[in-house]
Amino acid sequence: MNLHQFKFVQEAVRRNLNLTEAAKALHTSQPGVSKAIIELEEELGIEIFARHGKRLKRITEPGQHVIASIDLIMREVGNLKRIGEQFSAQDSGTLSIATTHTQARYVLPVPVARLREAYPKVNVSLHQGSPDQVARMVLDEVAEIGIATESLDSYADLVTLPCYEWQHVLVLPKEHPLASKERVTLEDLANEPLITYHPSFTGRTRIDHAFAQKKLSPRIALEAIDSDVIKTYVRLGLGVGIVAEMAVRDDSNGDLVVRPMGQVFGQNIARVAFKRSAYLRNFVFKFAELLSDRLDRHLIAKALAGHSNDYDL
Repeated sequence: MNLHQFKFVQEAVRRNLNLTEAAKALHTSQPGVSKAIIELEEELGIEIFARHGKRLKRITEPGQHVIASIDLIMREVGNLKRIGEQFSAQDSGTLSIATTHTQARYVLPVPVARLREAYPKVNVSLHQGSPDQVARMVLDEVAEIGIATESLDSYADLVTLPCYEWQHVLVLPKEHPLASKERVTLEDLANEPLITYHPSFTGRTRIDHAFAQKKLSPRIALEAIDSDVIKTYVRLGLGVGIVAEMAVRDDSNGDLVVRPMGQVFGQNIARVAFKRSAYLRNFVFKFAELLSDRLDRHLIAKALAGHSNDYDL
């Protein structure tokens, strides 16, 4: 048996048992993938996959155990590579970060700049996506660290830690009737066309939950994943906006009224995620520490070792 066979089995599982797609992802031929998997099965004396003709139909019971072992082996192979990189070039390499647009645009610029000051030979690769995509990129080792508000703590193979709290804010033109109110209620908002995030982004679930608890039906005029887009349409008069507070901290236009809405929608917690049992290089720990003063190398290492999956803020 060899690592190529393990890779082929892993990719077949990732591609929903579609060997053609697995072969494309691995830049090889479909017959080659099929042959390698069959040879591994023959060597082990079991079927990893049940078949219908030449097509893989499902993972067998012994196959489930084989795949779990392969995942463990491949994770440790990845760790070996990172250990080699760490000790052969301790102050250089690439830090791959998976995150949402809001985090990339409003939260990460300062920590990334400070990391580059501390490690000038380290390149930073930003991968943006939905929270679920962020989680998947960390699990698939496309990224070493993930940052998002939703979804990350739903994956058993991720170690997640709270990073910082934030709240939603209301943004509206100065001439809007609600601009004169110090405390805007859900009932006020239910009468307005709202411009806010897509349901899977930036704490939108809290917004929906707050309205549902009051048995109110919000009028969502426009959904977006980009806070700047939301503010643009607010300026055009399409409605009142609900955005993350980070999106207005450095807004220099001064043409929008901002009202904090934490008392209405509650507090959100942005989290960082690492793949369980991953080996992290020094500059990954450093970047996590730059994200929040609540995070330090000892705490992260303790969580990765399995002592805890969370720490209270």
